[in-house]
Amino acid sequence: MKRSEIEVRCGKQRGALRVAMRSEKEEKMTSKQRAYLKSLAMKMEPIMQIGKATITPELTESVEQALEARELIKINVLKNCVAMPGDVAALLAERTHSDVVQVIGRKIVLYRESKTKKKIELPKAKNTKE
Repeated sequence: MKRSEIEVRCGKQRGALRVAMRSEKEEKMTSKQRAYLKSLAMKMEPIMQIGKATITPELTESVEQALEARELIKINVLKNCVAMPGDVAALLAERTHSDVVQVIGRKIVLYRESKTKKKIELPKAKNTKE
């Protein structure tokens, strides 16, 4: 897997953490797979909340464990969190090596295939290069 530079800087807008991340993955999630994960996430309740402390090492560790156990998780960003939900999602995805499925309002959905307990079977991606 090849990663380019990650730039993290603090913005002046409400103290929001700005994360500009560019990465090249071997396998990108297709829109069909993303839509399937969104449909699964609609029925889920958030299992974590991110508050004033934003992203701590303990929070990152608990997200890591939840992704390994469930593969698909929904996180709620509280109103007292100074960072924007999109920025929080990008930073969590980077630290946990997961994919951001969607960010709607203050809800974040993350997906990462489990190494031990594979529960979700994604639709197959069509090969366009042949």
